[in-house]
Amino acid sequence: MLLKWIHILSSVALVGVGFGSAFYLYFANRTRNVAAIAEVSRLVVRADYWFTAPTVIIQPVTGIALASIAGYPLTQAWLVVTYGLFILAGICWLPVVWLQIKMANMARLAADSNGCLPPLYWRYALIWERLGMLAFPAMLIVYGMMVFKPVA
Repeated sequence: MLLKWIHILSSVALVGVGFGSAFYLYFANRTRNVAAIAEVSRLVVRADYWFTAPTVIIQPVTGIALASIAGYPLTQAWLVVTYGLFILAGICWLPVVWLQIKMANMARLAADSNGCLPPLYWRYALIWERLGMLAFPAMLIVYGMMVFKPVA
């Protein structure tokens, strides 16, 4: 039960922090307020380091352990789909982390100089949003697989 609790808690942190961070940075960007964007982007980067990165490791370790303990073959279709979607989300997340760091640095420089965000910031923001549009549905399907464990 402890392993299951850790798995569920880390899945909530993974998706919840990711969605919350995306929500706040997306809407901070819409304000065009450089100081607000600088602060939110700084905190988004911090949240990824503190919460998302550990859960990216905890999730597969606890998930595979739980599936094994429950007696599911690790090659069962719903698990294989889950692995693929988790990997897809991870492939999206890695450039997102890089983009967030670059965006936070650009926003801090602009805020410190009372300047505007450069066009590159907005290009990165668009890519960041599109990657999130791929990763979040993938993780929602992973949640569905975790709950319903469909048998084909």
